[in-house]
Amino acid sequence: MGRRNTLSDGDVVIEPTREKGEPLLGPNAIMVAIPSELGFMVDLTHAERAPLRTFSPFKLFIAKKDKDLPLALAGPLLGAPQGVIVMEKLIALGANRIWVLGWCGSLQPYLLIGDLVIPTAALSEEGTSPHYPVNERRRQTSPLLSKRLEDALARANLPFQKGPVWTTDAFYRETMKKVKAYAKRGFLAVEMEMSALITVALYRSVELAGLLIVSDELSSLEWHNGVGADKLKGRSREAGRVLLDLCTGGSSGGSNAY
Repeated sequence: MGRRNTLSDGDVVIEPTREKGEPLLGPNAIMVAIPSELGFMVDLTHAERAPLRTFSPFKLFIAKKDKDLPLALAGPLLGAPQGVIVMEKLIALGANRIWVLGWCGSLQPYLLIGDLVIPTAALSEEGTSPHYPVNERRRQTSPLLSKRLEDALARANLPFQKGPVWTTDAFYRETMKKVKAYAKRGFLAVEMEMSALITVALYRSVELAGLLIVSDELSSLEWHNGVGADKLKGRSREAGRVLLDLCTGGSSGGSNAY
């Protein structure tokens, strides 16, 4: 995580807050990194755009089903700084169970485009986490939420792998040496947000789980880009449905509650 900056301790100038006219959320919120999948999930749930009063580099939608508490769908997002801005706002609006849907690049030869990954922890090569002092406690996703997600995927007959991922700010500096070294250490994939989101969840005492779909492959040290592939699109939408069912009390993946 790097050396802790003690200047990050203490009171802050700008607090994430719920402002007048902004919605009060239920406990669950889904952060959707990919614009196309956010649009799909918004259409599927007939979610409505919610107002945000301050600087907010993302869109917030509210989905309601029967008597369920409002479910937030937020995004798109790219990278740790934007991801944390989204997450901080969702927490300020009342969410305390954060689910993340995104894409990742596989580091292991057995992870192919369209495969699913549940991140359990993340190696940070991003600059946002050090600003949230968490006293060196173990940084990991919520075991409870991750177990619920595993069970839901199993019921939906969707295979997955779980394990640590590598988070980087530098998309164009994923060097061959790093790919080989981190794959050898057991990291499953590379992406751009999870380590910061895990750290903020710990700092803010909320629960966090992620579900990533392999969009590209790096293990051969050549870039195999799957964006636009039918399998990636289909699996992303299956993953989105599973998260929606989990958050709305559906049968977690098998019923297509939406």
